[in-house]
Amino acid sequence: MIDLPPNSPEINVAVPWKLWSRNFAYIAAALLIFLFSLDLMISSVQQIGKAAAETIILATSNPFIGLFIGLLITAIIQSSSATTSMTVILVASGSLTIEGAIPIIMGANVGTTITATIVSLGFITKKKEFQRAMSAGTYHFFFNLLTVVILFPLEYYYGFLSGLAKYIATAFFNEPTGPVKSDFSLLANGFSPIINFLITTVNNSLLLTALSFALLYGSILLFRKVLTDILGFTSQPTFLRLFFKSPLKSFAWGLFTTAAIRSSTVTTSLVVPLVANKLVRLRAAVPFILGANIGTTITAFIAASFNSNAAISIAIAHFLFNVIGVGLFFPIPYIREFPIYLANKLGKLTLKYRLAGFLFLLLTFFFIPFSLIYFHKNTVKTNELTYQITDFTTNKKSTYSVIVKTFESQQLSRWHFYDAAQPFDDGHETKALSVYRKNNLLFIGNDLYELNKEGFCKDGEEKGGKFKMCIDEIFANLSVNTVLSFDSVYSFRKNFYSMPIDSSYTKVYISAASNILVKKEKITPSGRILWSEELISARK
Repeated sequence: MIDLPPNSPEINVAVPWKLWSRNFAYIAAALLIFLFSLDLMISSVQQIGKAAAETIILATSNPFIGLFIGLLITAIIQSSSATTSMTVILVASGSLTIEGAIPIIMGANVGTTITATIVSLGFITKKKEFQRAMSAGTYHFFFNLLTVVILFPLEYYYGFLSGLAKYIATAFFNEPTGPVKSDFSLLANGFSPIINFLITTVNNSLLLTALSFALLYGSILLFRKVLTDILGFTSQPTFLRLFFKSPLKSFAWGLFTTAAIRSSTVTTSLVVPLVANKLVRLRAAVPFILGANIGTTITAFIAASFNSNAAISIAIAHFLFNVIGVGLFFPIPYIREFPIYLANKLGKLTLKYRLAGFLFLLLTFFFIPFSLIYFHKNTVKTNELTYQITDFTTNKKSTYSVIVKTFESQQLSRWHFYDAAQPFDDGHETKALSVYRKNNLLFIGNDLYELNKEGFCKDGEEKGGKFKMCIDEIFANLSVNTVLSFDSVYSFRKNFYSMPIDSSYTKVYISAASNILVKKEKITPSGRILWSEELISARK
């Protein structure tokens, strides 16, 4: 039971119609600004070009660094909603892979707890209140941190979250993962004229990106302020009467109010003074905090709802991360007690050493992540590959070059194509492509190659229709053009179901040791090669 202070005001539901209509107008305006800022930011990021994309990829190529980048950015701007929205945008624009984005999302979940910790420092002059405030303020931190400790290794070694999110996104939206097209616009191209006018007039992508971020952050603050006033969060008795009647109701209120406000920062921070003043016990507040943790994922879904499947996958991954965390720590009593135990231990430490609260804040949210990011030096290996395309029906030959940047100790590389003749192109003169390896799965752009045993077959689907890809042969060593030699080369045979059985097929040779395309051929049933694309030189 929760004891309310005497003379607590009742909830005033008789809000004048004019006030409701005005608040509704504010909410609609905030939502429009939010969507417009997303559209503008995606267009701006796409205009910045591959140099900025390389910087982002380089910074996030190490998942551990990506984790701390998400933590540090969120701690600085004190809004995981803004961080996750920006992450969705980077994935949508093709500047960031899904695998590189998930650690940032995890870090943002930890970083968003800084506000509650800062609020708890306001009670530092009163020992007992400060102890309870620190326990309440840091519970959310320990909960998210423990969830990261469990899920981060699963994602790093097995691609658990990214794989599951891609599967769900593809199953529901039935389209391959990939960046949005250049004609992307949120509301049925409603913003396109304005976006095009700004890009043409301003002609400064960095400035437009900064403007879009300011609009994005401002819309979140406006949305939060209006709904906070409507729901009466400024009144503690009202807050108590509404949200802490039972664990399930508390969980539901935490979920729905945070989804409405789009900020777990506000809802979880309001719990701190309630626990500090003994109006609510920490254990009673836990369900509300856990509900808020799921409710905050609504922002990523809004950002991704009109977006590419890749961006939707990130929103789903964010949701899965929070839901799995709640599923681990909410139903089971003994596990539920662990983050409470850690938060109470820190609270007792601050009772003895008050500066411990400040040190915890500075070390956890700023010094440690900044130091790891600053001192981390990612060694990048750069190789230039030259491919020759031969059309045997016309005897025409052409070449194109690929600059491959491989991030040492990582499973990610970036391919930059040059020359218009390259066959991967979709109409642009140059193109960047992400190549990602996770165990025996190799992703080259949207193409998936499973490095299994000879005779292994896998069905797939692309624009040309459904196909069957089988491993014909595995070469321990394969020489190309009598000059180059590659180890562990897999030969894949690709047949489309829509084509006659006796039609030509595609054969792809992939080096598992180097994670590169060695050769690609189009072959007739009789064995005659129609065209080939072959690696003819490689230099560092």
